[in-house]
Amino acid sequence: MSPIRNIVILTGAGVSAESGIDTFRDAGGLWEQHRVEDVATPEGFARDPDLVLRFYDMRRAAIQTKQPNAAHRALARLDAEWAGELLIVTQNVDDLHERAGAQRLIHMHGTHLNAWCTGCDTRSPWTAPLLDRPPCPACGAVGHLRPDVVWFGEMPYRMEEIYHAINRADLFVSIGTSGAVYPAAGFVREARAAGARTLELNMEPSQGSHWFDEARHGPATWLVPEWVEEMLG
Repeated sequence: MSPIRNIVILTGAGVSAESGIDTFRDAGGLWEQHRVEDVATPEGFARDPDLVLRFYDMRRAAIQTKQPNAAHRALARLDAEWAGELLIVTQNVDDLHERAGAQRLIHMHGTHLNAWCTGCDTRSPWTAPLLDRPPCPACGAVGHLRPDVVWFGEMPYRMEEIYHAINRADLFVSIGTSGAVYPAAGFVREARAAGARTLELNMEPSQGSHWFDEARHGPATWLVPEWVEEMLG
């Protein structure tokens, strides 16, 4: 078996759940309180922008009160100590990977802590509410800022970089994902086709669990530090 040098890690809501951030699909999760069509689509934003901005203002404020957990910290340690290539691709829109110290990171679905000006196409760090229609920090225009979050029907960010890394990977690891949302749900098949070994770390089998060479099930705060310890020896 060839040695592992290049690693791609996909993380989903299950990594941040133990930090107290709502997951999308679990009972009691985020979407039970709102219809996806109302708060996570361009059409919903056009129909009722106040509802959408209020929803994301609450999420942005809540995220800033949360802390990275043992899974975030373990991945940050792997990022710091792994001598080969490594990329963490996260579907999460929180900043807990960064606060734990991870640097080789792509937010494919954007981040709550940015605002996107649809007028000048600038993304600015943002921690305050958007509901009161503040001006864009870059162009000064009012009424053009929206959450820098990829909604259903929109294209995830930096996909060319992500696929390039997957096709070079020796190991693809999926952590805390449902396996239900594309294109991320298809990454394991892309990695397998390119010859990578594949590993799932998840609370329970994902919808695509059968595509992985190995699956380990349990809380991310247990599984991820254990796996990172194995990788770093």
